[in-house]
Amino acid sequence: MTDHSLRLLLDFDACAQRDKGQAQAFLHRRDRKFALTCEQQGITPAPKSWMAHINHLSGPGAVASPSVPTLRFWQRINSGFMAAGTLFGILAMLGLLFYDGGQRINVTVILAFVGFQLLLALLTTAQSLAGWQPWRSLLRRFRNNPESPVSLKLQPVLMARAAQLGGLCFALAGLATLLVMVVLQDLAFGWSTTLETNASGYHALISTLAAPWAWLWPAAAPDLALVEASRFFRASMGEGGVNPARWGQWWPFIAMLWATWALLPRLILALLANVLIRRKARYLLASHPALHALMYRMETPALETGNDHNDATDLPDTETHLKLQPLPDARTVLCWAGAGDPELPDALSAGKSLIAKAGGRMTLAQDRHTLEKVATQLAQEPCRSVLLVTRSWEPPTGELEDFLISAQELWPAGTQIALVPLATHIEQEPDAHQVQQWLRFAMRAGPEFITVSLIPAHGPLPDVNGGVME
Repeated sequence: MTDHSLRLLLDFDACAQRDKGQAQAFLHRRDRKFALTCEQQGITPAPKSWMAHINHLSGPGAVASPSVPTLRFWQRINSGFMAAGTLFGILAMLGLLFYDGGQRINVTVILAFVGFQLLLALLTTAQSLAGWQPWRSLLRRFRNNPESPVSLKLQPVLMARAAQLGGLCFALAGLATLLVMVVLQDLAFGWSTTLETNASGYHALISTLAAPWAWLWPAAAPDLALVEASRFFRASMGEGGVNPARWGQWWPFIAMLWATWALLPRLILALLANVLIRRKARYLLASHPALHALMYRMETPALETGNDHNDATDLPDTETHLKLQPLPDARTVLCWAGAGDPELPDALSAGKSLIAKAGGRMTLAQDRHTLEKVATQLAQEPCRSVLLVTRSWEPPTGELEDFLISAQELWPAGTQIALVPLATHIEQEPDAHQVQQWLRFAMRAGPEFITVSLIPAHGPLPDVNGGVME
């Protein structure tokens, strides 16, 4: 496979994937310098010359082209289709030309088979143009490397070429088998059909099919006399007054029929598949997002400010004036999205009258049932506080916010929720930046309804805004 457009596209895409791990400043300097060099040499920068430049920078010890595995994979597919096509072409022609000396070889069956081959060839090309991939799951089993988006877009046209090459080998093997059988065996052809078809109508069909070569090889265009003489019936073999030697005069027509309507379309469509591959590769390269970024870097000057400070890592101020609150003496505990599994700390589980789960894998109906159960429990207690246990390393979600809004609507007025973020190891305190996100969440949701607390430690509660909270 020497398709330069396809190889260039695959190499460029692989290089673009590698460049994602490089700093933008480095890429800008590298590509801008290449563009200035091309300008000095009077060359227009293009993906092909840029890839040659990148390969030169990689040095003589660089690895093989990234397109090699993909190209070899499709070479194996093409070879497999061609080998299978050759084998099935021989077997198919032997089956069509089977003659035991009794019943003659029916030309009508061969006509139908050639028409079926032509239909398959056209459907293969139409399938590639439509982008339909019914064999995509089968290809995944044979691929060792993951598929890139570019490879997925190329699969329809590449698979069409493989199918057309297999069909071409099928037609070539069938034609060669026919010629060998003509030499080695005395074949007797005839025609017959269950439909009420006269010889003149059948001859008109034969003449239409033989029109492309009748002027070049008249013997390959059967006349009306041959058509009339070679018709056979179920009850009668049609041998009365007919010279059996004429039964073999059909083979030039069969050979040209196969070559013109089975072999030639496959050859044309195989060449068309190569054209479509090159066209598709050029289109994908021209519309590749990395190519637009490359051209921008080539055309835009790289500015050096001389300032070594890079403020890309400077984070905005995310502090909040909301403070941690002491853990309330609540008798109801809710574990949000699997927090507290496999067991809660003793400070959260001892002496509680209700411990329930919500969020995560729980359904909306189960969450609603839990809210109603907590509402019933709070109505019987003087202390209307609920401990909502969460995982400190997981950020607050919109699902949690919706849950709290529903709780505020269902639970008695004056109920307080204390968010209790747990660390990965429950005996340790969560990091300050993890607690900050829960403080900001409580600030947004409403401090009059939601507070943030930590499990009581041996010392005073840490103040995430600095200092120690008594």
